[in-house]
Amino acid sequence: MASWEDVRRIALALPETSERLSRERLQWWVKDKLFVWERPLRPGEIEALGGEAPDGPILDARVEHLVAKEALLADGGGVFFTTPHFDRSAVVLARLERLSIEDLDELVTEAWLVRARPRLAESYLQRRE
Repeated sequence: MASWEDVRRIALALPETSERLSRERLQWWVKDKLFVWERPLRPGEIEALGGEAPDGPILDARVEHLVAKEALLADGGGVFFTTPHFDRSAVVLARLERLSIEDLDELVTEAWLVRARPRLAESYLQRRE
């Protein structure tokens, strides 16, 4: 089970990442681009999700494109979901407490790669090999 401390540790280990607090919610940025953040559901989203609305912490993450988002949503593990607010956005919502540390690391890193400058992302990937 992942926590905000796990998100912080993974995100801040990535190059040129900073943590910010906005409206008392955590956000992680690469340079000036937001890649993962804490965002509780809004009342309309809770209503739209009905009984499927989670009550625990929710991590929002950028994904490469809508196809990648659909693949995560189709996983069937009940970890990833979306709301009408994000239907047309390359953003996936995750039930943080259901994410394994390995899956969290992959989600955060992929979100960072989507938002990092191409040269920075390429350099990071080369160092990982």
